[in-house]
This record gives sequence, structure tokens and C-alpha cells, in this order.
Amino acid sequence: MKASEIKELTVEDLKERINEQEGLYRKMKIDNVISEIENPLKIRSTRRTIARLKTELRARQIASAK
Repeated sequence: MKASEIKELTVEDLKERINEQEGLYRKMKIDNVISEIENPLKIRSTRRTIARLKTELRARQIASAK
């Protein structure tokens, strides 16, 4: 997910996407431990997407507090 796509989302959409991506991340981690997944770089990509979403959500919280 690109930064421009993330900035277009509403706060509720951001929270929903964060929960969705965290669930996917947990599932991929477990699947990788049980049997190696096809593309382990997908784990890194998902983790970074979660960080981007959380960063945007936090920036909006700070902006609304001012």
C-alpha cells in the first residue's frame, strides 16, 4: 500500500486496515513457523505496511490535538 493511498483513508478505515493487516501478519508468522511460506519477504512487507498505517494514524491524532 502506497503512502498516497494511505493518506486518502479515513481514521476509521485506517484502524480497520491496521487490525486487518495485524491479523494477516500474525497468521503469516505462524504459518512460517509451521512450514516455510512461499515468499517470506511478504512478512516484511506486511510489517512495514502496518508501520505506515500506524504512522499516518498517529500523525492525524497529533494534528487534531493542536
